[in-house]
Parts: sequence; structure tokens; C-alpha cells
Amino acid sequence: MHRVILCGMRFLGRHGVDPEERQRPQPFLVDVEVTGDFTEAAVRDDLALAVDYRDLYAICRRIVEGRSFRLLEALGEAIAADLLRLPRVAEVTVRVKKPEARVGGPIAYEAVEVTRRRA
Repeated sequence: MHRVILCGMRFLGRHGVDPEERQRPQPFLVDVEVTGDFTEAAVRDDLALAVDYRDLYAICRRIVEGRSFRLLEALGEAIAADLLRLPRVAEVTVRVKKPEARVGGPIAYEAVEVTRRRA
């Protein structure tokens, strides 16, 4: 098995429980880990047999910037579900971090992590 990792993707999104959070864009950081058997791709050095990192990035961006969720859990689930639909992907882990979280005091970020496997 191989693991493809993209870390620190930064997008502007409108996610949060408070209505104000869904009105003004704020930063979200996304990490994804995609696991699959990419042995043939590696042996043949052929992107068509692997997962294209640009596709992973585009899916994350489309969901974070194009939709609005109240919960980070829902955002993470949506990303995981779309990534898991890609061919040859057996498992995904998605981390969504919200650096401007409103928790009543200083915080580096709040985050959720979602791991899903193909049935």
C-alpha cells in the first residue's frame, strides 16, 4: 500500500455554527492522506495508474470554498466521501483545521480528523 499526503492546503471558506461565520470567508487548513495500491503506477512511472495530487487538491478546494457547513465534522465527511470515490483509493484521512476558531480565548486552531475506508 502507498500513502499520498497533502498537508497545509489553505482555503477560504464559510463554515461555522454562528451565522457570521458563514457570511464572511475565513481560513481553513486541510491535510489529506490517501491510501491505495499504487504499485503498478510506481513500477511503470505512470500517473494514469496513480492518484493525481492535483485532483485531490481540486476536490478539497471545491468543497471548502464552494459549500457551507455548520460543523467541521460535516466538512471533513464531505471531503472524505468525495476523495474515496476516486479510482484505486482504499482509505482516506482528512484533517480540517480552523485557525480563527471562536472558542472564547487564544487558540492555534480547532480541528477534526475523519478516516474512512472503501467498503
